[in-house]
Amino acid sequence: MAKDSTSDNYKVVAENRRARFDYAIEEDVEAGIVLAGSEVKSLREGQAGIAESYASVENGELWLTNSYIAPYEPARTWGHEERRRRKLLVSKRQLSRMWNATQREGMTLVPLVLYFNDRGMVKIKIATAKGKKVADKRATEAKRDWNRQKQRLLKEHG
Repeated sequence: MAKDSTSDNYKVVAENRRARFDYAIEEDVEAGIVLAGSEVKSLREGQAGIAESYASVENGELWLTNSYIAPYEPARTWGHEERRRRKLLVSKRQLSRMWNATQREGMTLVPLVLYFNDRGMVKIKIATAKGKKVADKRATEAKRDWNRQKQRLLKEHG
């Protein structure tokens, strides 16, 4: 089923914008995430961060580490831990593909987007990525600047 961003339930909660700058993205996978009720309520209010987080395969399971979900005020007595490790749900085939990718040189699992899908379920997009060197980052930025300049020129003279 294709992603329908016009759906009433589709909502991006947190985005790791820095990931595309720091890493060369090879493949991305949509994963479910195991959450407590107060975490879902907090996400509905849009209070989360995945910028410093990462995913790892441990003992045949996929875990999201160092992601931040703000405490939900009405549930502060029985609330959740803000930076706890959260289990991610993927198929065995996807898990084995990710584990094999991380065994290669320089590959890592980076979260890209945390969102509610069109059915209202919390999902996270995890990418297998390779870290960029400083020269690669400069080349990416130069290419982006050139494309921006090219669009301006076409707009002015075209």
